[in-house]
Amino acid sequence: MSDEIVRDSNGNQLADGDSVTVIKDLKVKGTSETIKRGTLVKGIRLTGNPGEIECNTKQVKGLVLKTEFLRKA
Repeated sequence: MSDEIVRDSNGNQLADGDSVTVIKDLKVKGTSETIKRGTLVKGIRLTGNPGEIECNTKQVKGLVLKTEFLRKA
């Protein structure tokens, strides 16, 4: 892990295990799924990249999302 602080679209700091809300409909590459705006994602995991987090949703497991499309719940 790096020492960089991971922040959501509003500038709030994110940590492992936080819950976030998706602020924009996102198409998932490689599938026909779309994660709708307002979807709550629980138990995020930080990656080495401050612009990305790993998470699981009901539709897709092992998903990597950009923090610019997330808001801390």
